[in-house]
Amino acid sequence: MMTAKRAAMIAACVTGLGATAFYWPAISDFRANAQQANAPRSEAARPQGQQAQQGQGQGQGRPPVSVRIAPVVRGPMPFMAEAVGTVQPIASVAIRSRIDAQIDSILVADGAPVKAGDILVRLDSRQIEAQIKQAEAALAKNRTALEQAERDVSRFSELVAKQTGTQVSLDNAKTAAAAARASIMGDEAQTENLKVQLSWYTIKAPISGRVSTFSQKAGNIVRSGDSSATGTLTTIVQTTPIYVAFSVPQRLLGDLRDALSREDSEVSVTPQGANKSVKGRLAVIENTIDAATGTIIVRAAFNNPDEILWAGQLCSVRMTMRVDQDVVSVPREAVQAGQSGSFVYVIEDGVARVRPVQLARFQEGREIVTSGLKGGENVVVDGALALTNGARVEIRNAEVKKGNS
Repeated sequence: MMTAKRAAMIAACVTGLGATAFYWPAISDFRANAQQANAPRSEAARPQGQQAQQGQGQGQGRPPVSVRIAPVVRGPMPFMAEAVGTVQPIASVAIRSRIDAQIDSILVADGAPVKAGDILVRLDSRQIEAQIKQAEAALAKNRTALEQAERDVSRFSELVAKQTGTQVSLDNAKTAAAAARASIMGDEAQTENLKVQLSWYTIKAPISGRVSTFSQKAGNIVRSGDSSATGTLTTIVQTTPIYVAFSVPQRLLGDLRDALSREDSEVSVTPQGANKSVKGRLAVIENTIDAATGTIIVRAAFNNPDEILWAGQLCSVRMTMRVDQDVVSVPREAVQAGQSGSFVYVIEDGVARVRPVQLARFQEGREIVTSGLKGGENVVVDGALALTNGARVEIRNAEVKKGNS
């Protein structure tokens, strides 16, 4: 009986050993696969600096990354600001009548250009002309009376000297002469006043520019002091020269004030819908800053001989405040953002190297670099996302290769 039990136990042990030998290779393969699967995760969990160091050691074994490059440029760069501006006339005059009269004729067409002194409107002046004639007649009468009074003074002076006349008569003659002189002065002033009023019947252009549509035509009555729409006969706006007004951030105030006296400052505007730009000069900086928007209004003056700029027109404004002569710049696509700040990939001997940079401003599609680059290097502008520090590269635009590439 004991022999049978021992035989059964021996058989069970043999069976267990055989099963263990059968499943052991499978367990080993499973552990190997698990370790291989966890290897990339461990690599990804490493700090970025360790990966970069390992990349320098293993970069030679990886295929090169296809990139496009561009040269770092060192040279003059304009300091510019862009805005949307509005064309404004330097002067604008509303033409109104200073007296009540009927319009006799309008000598200028609607919208026509005029020069200062051109006659725009003639009013019916017959009544004032008659009053002037009346005043001139009174003046002539008083001058005649003065001549008579002066003759009396002369005659009575001789008689008194000969003691054949009275002193009273002489005094009365002198009084009459003085009164005649006073009357003449009053008549001359009255005549001059009427002549001034006569000039109001001929309405002239006070400035050169272009007139608007006339609100009244010949035959209508105009009245002084009428501030309604029909009371303004027309409006003249100056077109040459002309302003373009635009707003810029207040942080540029110092640069704007310097630009007023700089020879290399310039303002270029392009009217909306036009393909031609007009160049002018910075003329006026508003004396206050808008506290609500933090901007300041600037006006640039343009000669505008061809009247390309029209009052009220919207324009795209490009203002050059100065030209910096020695500036390092790179295309905006070359600048990458990292945890420590901005950097670029510089190509050295077919290898991409990380180069930290400090940026000043963005201008004309390029970033102005204040430190980190000297000019002449080649930087990656396309394909940087696939790069690491020390990675080998294959340059697609080989014609750009220069300098240290």
